Amino acid sequence: MASAILTGPLPLCVCLLLTSGFAEAGRLLVVPVDGSHWFAMQSIMEKLILRGHEVVVVMPEVSWQLGKSLNCTIKTYKTSYTLENLDRELLFFTDDRWETPAKTVYSLLMTSATGFFDMIFSKCRSLFNDQKLVEYLKESSFDAVFFDPLDMCGLIVAKYFSLPSVVLARGIFCHYLEEGAQCPSPLSYVPRNFLGFPDAMNFKERVRNQIFLLEERIFCPYFLKKALEIASEVLETPVTAYDLFSHTSIWLL
Repeated sequence: MASAILTGPLPLCVCLLLTSGFAEAGRLLVVPVDGSHWFAMQSIMEKLILRGHEVVVVMPEVSWQLGKSLNCTIKTYKTSYTLENLDRELLFFTDDRWETPAKTVYSLLMTSATGFFDMIFSKCRSLFNDQKLVEYLKESSFDAVFFDPLDMCGLIVAKYFSLPSVVLARGIFCHYLEEGAQCPSPLSYVPRNFLGFPDAMNFKERVRNQIFLLEERIFCPYFLKKALEIASEVLETPVTAYDLFSHTSIWLL
């Protein structure tokens, strides 16, 4: 399905997502990301449920907050890791980031981050290994899929089931957001994530911003290697990050 570009302001996007007066209630498949990313998504889902939409959340059995206090259908699948594994990898990642703030893409993505993100990437393989769940999703005739793209799984699910997708993004590692969403991001005015630069950058900061993007293009394919291997297995064809991100119908940034 060709991706559509939505350039309206965020309030308009949210209104369109939540409106039920102009159409019958629909069926929404939700593929969430755990932790703080869940809370923003949860508030939107609660409004959708109140407006009569049917919401189905697909989540791993091992999680911190997913599915709690939510009046909707929950479908779970087993994972290859335990809650203790998840806690340990997250603690290692956050402690390392606190002690050594990232100054390069390599220091951010290729050190302590690798183990943690490889673990959360792996849960998508677990989802598609659950054949009973996959058959249920095939037969459910969802109208759209709603997800956070941090773990890449929602992107894979949307492409596998050929569903229109709505993405709630707080920020995405690497340069795939701008490319997939065809979102203008001039380096002289828009700082890259994690650099902490203001929107009015001096010349030195603009040069550093350009170098950071070049580093992203070098190291991000290695960082996402496991996720793309899983996507290629599931879709039974080689795929790139651009293939996945460009499938999105609506971006909520």
